Amino acid sequence: MTASTKAAPASRALAVPNLSVASAALWLSLTVLLVSMAYYFLGYDQGAVSVFGSDTHIHEFVHDARHFLGFPCH
Repeated sequence: MTASTKAAPASRALAVPNLSVASAALWLSLTVLLVSMAYYFLGYDQGAVSVFGSDTHIHEFVHDARHFLGFPCH
């Protein structure tokens, strides 16, 4: 009778993305820019103080979201 040997299952290595400092700074900068734009359009743009003049299309487009998030606009 011979002893049978079982092969151990191959373990998989977890792939970790290579994030350099420059890459992380780029992602952070883009995220801050996107969040700042979203905050401006949802919370501050009210037509009269809009960077687009007295056009209220953006204000009306996000009007219900403003109230849902607790921003007053009237």
